[in-house]
Amino acid sequence: MTSRRTFLGGAAVTAAATLLNGPAAARTQRSPATLPRNEGQNGRFVPGGRFGMGGTQAGSVHFRTPAEQAAEALQASWDEGVRYFDTSPWYGLGLSERRFGTFFDDKPRDGYILSTKVGRVLIPDSSVAGTEVSIWAQVPPFRHEYDYSADGIRRSIEQSLQRLGLAQLDVVFIHDLSPDNADLGEDWTEHFDVARRGAMPELTRMREEGIIKAWGMGVNTPEPILRALEVSDPDIMLVATQYSLALHEPALNGVMPAIAESGATAVIGAPLNDGFLAGRNRFNYGPIPPDMRAKRSRLDAIAQAHDTDLRTAALQFAAAHPAVSSIIPGARSASQAHQNAQSMRKRIDPALWEEFRAEGLIAQDAPVPS
Repeated sequence: MTSRRTFLGGAAVTAAATLLNGPAAARTQRSPATLPRNEGQNGRFVPGGRFGMGGTQAGSVHFRTPAEQAAEALQASWDEGVRYFDTSPWYGLGLSERRFGTFFDDKPRDGYILSTKVGRVLIPDSSVAGTEVSIWAQVPPFRHEYDYSADGIRRSIEQSLQRLGLAQLDVVFIHDLSPDNADLGEDWTEHFDVARRGAMPELTRMREEGIIKAWGMGVNTPEPILRALEVSDPDIMLVATQYSLALHEPALNGVMPAIAESGATAVIGAPLNDGFLAGRNRFNYGPIPPDMRAKRSRLDAIAQAHDTDLRTAALQFAAAHPAVSSIIPGARSASQAHQNAQSMRKRIDPALWEEFRAEGLIAQDAPVPS
């Protein structure tokens, strides 16, 4: 489906877009100027800037992130001009949203773009407080229940608004409704049918009510995105772990053209494949496949030969696709936030991309930074 809605009212700082345009532009924009909200094809909502910040680390993914350190990472991103921030109730079972809410408490509401997610409702449960749940190192006293019904979606958004201290959300993604979600497994299609009848029309109603401005899917596989585009009218898709320097050809030939054709846009989540392209010993929240370890070594050697680190090449590659409105790498510390921003400002020798192509490390038709 194609929408011709136009989102009006308010202003959003979009200084982060200049992080793709070199140090001088970035320095100018670090004292943020208020600019109109971006609009994509057919008036669809687009987050401010092509470079945002993801919120998994604020939720203590893999290991604990102290509150002060999370606040410093958010402040460093803000100081670098970032004005699009993404979180979720699932990230630390409410911890990331609470920390985001504290940080944004004194920020003008029209000065940033915020996205969160739905699909899990949090239930108070003292027995889990301080324990490790899934990939979250230490959770507050809440457990989660999946609920993609209309009532569950509205309840989830109301809970998020309370944790964030807000009255309105910019973007809401239907989260982890995907075959790779081990909790759902083969039953994910049944949950998708619930969402088709419940979550999707409810989010459309909430968009019309002005409680949210845009919605889409936030998943790690293409099929839920493609199905949602067929049965509903989403604005923006969080394409996580699917489009990166390490792994992109299936998305390049499948989900990305479908998103562009619909008039929606894509946000790239996990552009570093859960830290893999920044040298971490993991790939997409699990062990590193042997072929990926070898590919990273080849990518890194070529990047170094062109005076570029692999993180820089990976972030700029993920942002280069014309269907992409923003990428949202995470940051656990102020230094990581600054490094991400510096990577987006660095000029890369065009010969690097040509060598990647010649070595078969990126697709021949993959868009690269100009």
